[in-house]
Amino acid sequence: MKEVKIAPIKNGTVIDHIKPGMALKVMEMLRIDGDARHGVSIAMYANSKKLGLKDIVKVEELELEPDVVNRLAVLTPNATISIIRELKVVEKYMVQLPQVVEGIARCENLNCISNQKEPIISKLIRTSADPPRYRCFYCGRDQENVQNNII
Repeated sequence: MKEVKIAPIKNGTVIDHIKPGMALKVMEMLRIDGDARHGVSIAMYANSKKLGLKDIVKVEELELEPDVVNRLAVLTPNATISIIRELKVVEKYMVQLPQVVEGIARCENLNCISNQKEPIISKLIRTSADPPRYRCFYCGRDQENVQNNII
């Protein structure tokens, strides 16, 4: 099998070790749509010695701030971020699972006040880091699959 490589980027952000199949959700969450301002490369289900399979997203001419990227931990808690400048990695870090998730994911309880037509932003509180688990701040319901409820 021939291996296909993604070209390096000169300046920008590389999001690596994304949970397999989640690259497009990552792009959607970060509101990266591949417009003319940013070249985007995506590898899905790439081989990984560490994880078996992984996705990778490279975005040119865009540096994502750590607090913005940490929202990714809800989708893919093992992701790593590399900031690239002049073809060199100048900063690398792992996403941090947030203690509180506000306005990122909906509560699974359709009767929760956060899902009604009230001016309330959804708010989930982390109850476990491994595996990642959250509970709704308003109704107290444990969230079974936060990844499927990303807004």
